Amino acid sequence: MGILSGLFKARDKPQNRTSGSAYSFFMGNSTSGKKVSERSAMQMTAVYSCVRILSEAIAQLPLHVYEYTDTGGRKATEHPLYFLLHDEPNPEMTSFVFRETLMTHLLLWGNAYAQVIRNGKGEIIALYPLMPDRMKVDRDEHGQLYYEYTVSTDDAPINGKQATVKLEPSDVLHIPGLGFDGLVGYSPIAMAKNTIGMAIACEEYGAKFFANGAQPSGVLEHPGTLKDPAKVRESWQSTFGGSRNANKVAVLEEGMKYTPISISPEQAQFLETRKFQVNEIARIFRVPPHMVGDLEKSSFSNIEQQSLEFVKYTLDPWVCRWEQSIMRRLFTPEEKKKYYVKFNVDGLLRGDYQSRMNGYAIGRQNGWMSANDIRELENLDRIPAEDGGDLYLINGNMTKLKDAGIFAADGKEENSDEEVLGVEEPDGSESGESDGNGGTDAVPQRHHRGGKLV
Repeated sequence: MGILSGLFKARDKPQNRTSGSAYSFFMGNSTSGKKVSERSAMQMTAVYSCVRILSEAIAQLPLHVYEYTDTGGRKATEHPLYFLLHDEPNPEMTSFVFRETLMTHLLLWGNAYAQVIRNGKGEIIALYPLMPDRMKVDRDEHGQLYYEYTVSTDDAPINGKQATVKLEPSDVLHIPGLGFDGLVGYSPIAMAKNTIGMAIACEEYGAKFFANGAQPSGVLEHPGTLKDPAKVRESWQSTFGGSRNANKVAVLEEGMKYTPISISPEQAQFLETRKFQVNEIARIFRVPPHMVGDLEKSSFSNIEQQSLEFVKYTLDPWVCRWEQSIMRRLFTPEEKKKYYVKFNVDGLLRGDYQSRMNGYAIGRQNGWMSANDIRELENLDRIPAEDGGDLYLINGNMTKLKDAGIFAADGKEENSDEEVLGVEEPDGSESGESDGNGGTDAVPQRHHRGGKLV
């Protein structure tokens, strides 16, 4: 048991408390001097925009439960999880809000948790989001995983006091992000705290720059000795400080002189630095810059391709995490053989109207789409089956390779339009008539007339 317990302990969370939701090792002051946390990072417009784009993209995708059939898969609307995942996971929120909340947790804390509520029969009847910063993932003395959640009086008081609830893995829907041990994910905000901290510092610098009247700080020089320097400084700040006092004319008395000592924002490349930090944050979340308002390198010819790459390389990995975590935790082993869940991303891959019509025309002409298949994708009413709405058509000019030259193989031509004319023989007979053996000449006889072949 000593060896086995050692193996289980090796997979436990690291002692520096970077696992799970306790990011004390990563959080705190960054190299820019600014404290970075999940909530302070959301005050950055670039972080807020990236989180909102990804969370709303996942929330708006249709999520269905499907059943395996002989002809493919069909929507299993009678399954209890269909209503929970597609419409209302609990009586307090819609499916959109539920998935948007969990995706926000996943992007900021690296983990998303939801409590699974079951009835007396063991059937899932509700899913409730849990805050990742109050969840702890650990192992017991037997190496078994358990979840420990701290409940505060802010959301669900227990006897009016703060309490800790221990949850079994079967009672928690856990969607982990990128991590080192495969059990919990690490916060992208914690991993990129220096980048975000620098962006916060740049934004704060710009705010203070305009708060000081868009003037750099400097030194007030007096030829004599001042009895109360603080009073002079406060008087100067109240008179010329702030954006409302910008461009005021200063009148200096008693030989006083103002000397600026700070470099200008242009020399410090302030605007370029802020723009670069926006791209850095977009790079953290793998969001195309044009989706956060940076159109510098976007054009009419490449912006559609960038949007398709966003679906393929950014959304698809998150969709896969969601689908596999839902299947693993919410379905029984027997249900996994019969049912599966799937996000429908086809709506995000839709091209412009002309491209869609061209694609539909190809599918219709090649027989793998019917008129009703196309109308369903365009949210149009179905054509009745008796009117041919469900017919699958194919171009008549196409045939199987093995049937090529089939008429030549039969040794005859069908429905030939060529007319064979007989040649009159000297005895009054025509070529092509029956010969002495009772047969017919397949080819008219040739005769020489006047040295010419006729």
